[in-house]
Amino acid sequence: MANSAQSKKRARQQDKRRNHNASQRSMVRTYIKKVITKIESRNYEEATEAFKTAQPLIDGMVNKGIFSKNKAARTKSRLNDRIKALKA
Repeated sequence: MANSAQSKKRARQQDKRRNHNASQRSMVRTYIKKVITKIESRNYEEATEAFKTAQPLIDGMVNKGIFSKNKAARTKSRLNDRIKALKA
């Protein structure tokens, strides 16, 4: 438990940051799930549009430090491969 005023403040700040980051992470996961849903419905155009919406959000989470660079690249690559497979 935090004892000094400084450590109490740091604990409050960390709680606030953790809640915000969890919210941001959840939002991006929802956008990823929307892309997957469109892929599973076999609709190439809607899947492409959903991916175009999700892609900058995923990149934004990398800049904020919520996702690692490799996780974002891996996720985008896998989604893109699945969308390309729809067209083929």
